[in-house]
Amino acid sequence: MKLLLAGVVLILIVESEAQWYNFPIEAAQGAYDMGRAYLDMRESNWKESDKYFHARGNHDAAGRGAGGKWAAEVVSDGREWVQGKLGHGAEDTEADQQANRHGREGGNPNVYRPPGLPEKY
Repeated sequence: MKLLLAGVVLILIVESEAQWYNFPIEAAQGAYDMGRAYLDMRESNWKESDKYFHARGNHDAAGRGAGGKWAAEVVSDGREWVQGKLGHGAEDTEADQQANRHGREGGNPNVYRPPGLPEKY
């Protein structure tokens, strides 16, 4: 009887938590969102659209939940770290990170949308 009661309590505790078992799924979906934003940026080949796609990818990924937000942060920070090692300017890196944070925190990515960018994106 004690074992049954302990099992019921454990189930109630686990169900009341933030559903930790969704984290890996959300992370995979968030990584997909980041990749889709990158591919859209490459496809659009639109001048001055980099910050918009940074914000949009992070916004979409973070909208998936805690796992998506984590994936967005890992992908964004990793990309900026690599670009820093390749000699890209610190100002550009900080501007990209600002757009990344804006998107992850739920900000509207259209703040960074360049004029004339097709509605498809």
